[in-house]
Amino acid sequence: MGALVTLDLPEGSPMHGLPWIVTFAPLGDADEWESVVCGPYERPHALALAESVVAEEQLMAVVEPLLPALSPDEIRSEIAAAQLAARDEDNRIEAADLYGDFEDVVDDELEAAAEAADRTGPLPAPDEAELRAGFARIAKLLTEKGG
Repeated sequence: MGALVTLDLPEGSPMHGLPWIVTFAPLGDADEWESVVCGPYERPHALALAESVVAEEQLMAVVEPLLPALSPDEIRSEIAAAQLAARDEDNRIEAADLYGDFEDVVDDELEAAAEAADRTGPLPAPDEAELRAGFARIAKLLTEKGG
């Protein structure tokens, strides 16, 4: 079994509606090959496809949103926001009590383990018709952006 990495988004996040890509790469240092990037997909399709592949292979799948930017300024704005968020996270970690948040982490880990135990296996991968319908919705989303 491989590893799946994605963002933990709050319910109702606008990022859920973005197109998503999946990057498949070697799980360890022993294998060396170029990553394979697939997509764009709708988020549920991307997660199901990634989960289906890594359930059977020793791979890493990174599922992340694709930000359809329309200008260099929009890209710069996204980069600045990401840099600011990283600095804020670093400051929050530095300010945190070394042992103060341990219980919260344990609770989160136990909850995640319980959810994983409840599942019987990977999500079923979407079929070709579902993916094509998702592609059509993504194309519509991208052509209407900013218009």
